[in-house]
Amino acid sequence: MSRLELRPEPSRAMMLASPLIAALAMLVTGSVLFSFLGQDPLHAFFVYFIKPASTLYGVGELLLKATPLILCGVGLALGFRANVANIGADGQLTVGAIAAGCVALYFDDVQAGWLLPLMLVAGALGGMAWAAIPALLRTRFNTSEILVSLMLVYVAYLLLSYLVHGPLRDPAGFNFPQSKMFQDAAMLPLLMEGLRVNAAFPLSLLVAAGAWFFCARTFAGYRMQVSGMAPAAAAYAGFSEPRNVWVAFMISGALSGIAGVGEVAGPLGQLQPSVSPGYGFAAIIVAYVGRLHPLGVLLSALLMSLLYIGGETAQIELQLPSAITGLFQGLLLFYLLAADLFIHYRFKPRHRAVPHVAAAAPTPTEGTAS
Repeated sequence: MSRLELRPEPSRAMMLASPLIAALAMLVTGSVLFSFLGQDPLHAFFVYFIKPASTLYGVGELLLKATPLILCGVGLALGFRANVANIGADGQLTVGAIAAGCVALYFDDVQAGWLLPLMLVAGALGGMAWAAIPALLRTRFNTSEILVSLMLVYVAYLLLSYLVHGPLRDPAGFNFPQSKMFQDAAMLPLLMEGLRVNAAFPLSLLVAAGAWFFCARTFAGYRMQVSGMAPAAAAYAGFSEPRNVWVAFMISGALSGIAGVGEVAGPLGQLQPSVSPGYGFAAIIVAYVGRLHPLGVLLSALLMSLLYIGGETAQIELQLPSAITGLFQGLLLFYLLAADLFIHYRFKPRHRAVPHVAAAAPTPTEGTAS
């Protein structure tokens, strides 16, 4: 028998190895799942994980889907490092897309170079405004930012649905719930002809590099990290918790809003009833798989993007249900949380106690004889 024992200090080796262990466990469970679904595991893994990135177009799609995951994941990672649990990145992404879409539609007849930067600014401000609601309620009324930010996601969905069904619906769109297509000046330039990946991807790389510099080389980044790791020490040092909450939410909201701009000014080209397949929620997994490090988020976003594209390929070629993507995402998070337990704990064998037999006291007869 064995028991869990608290380590004297967190294991750095397990901290680095737990994402790899989680990914391996996900693959093992996936092979069992494919067998139950009547698929050859090797062929299914080839279709799911290898084939989507085997062509130049596939690589472009991989980078396209990784872009919003990087932007949202970096923002969430910065907040999680400060113990600020922003769960509403998908709502901030949606509001950022709405704000940028309104700018593009208002200046529909303008062909100018300043339109796209204005859309990026509007998207960032829209995401920040939506993130300011849970930040204000947390700092003023001590409400749970988890619940507030999560509920605001569905409010953002309903707001987008109302707009595309009503004020922003394309009058020439045969009554479909969508806006007009954006003009060329409101579209992000493509990185390569024939691919859909656009300028938002190099922007996400700059954001990841900037976030690394913020965490490693600035006092504000250090203050947020200390506040997350040792709140009592941060309070003793005079670090303001409300300021950290606002900084975390504003950064995350701005980056999520820019991710929304990347969607409507990129592959979508218009406002639709849904602009995100759940990138904001998947970015939570991305942040934790990346160990809340901006460069780790970059790598984990590529893995999560592969899960999205692989799920779409598996639907087409293997006739698997669309829920397979969410299943793999859930397995990855489940195994990561399980592996993270051993960062602070370890198994220690439980030694069986040997029963101790006390020496028998001498009888009165034996005492007399002696």
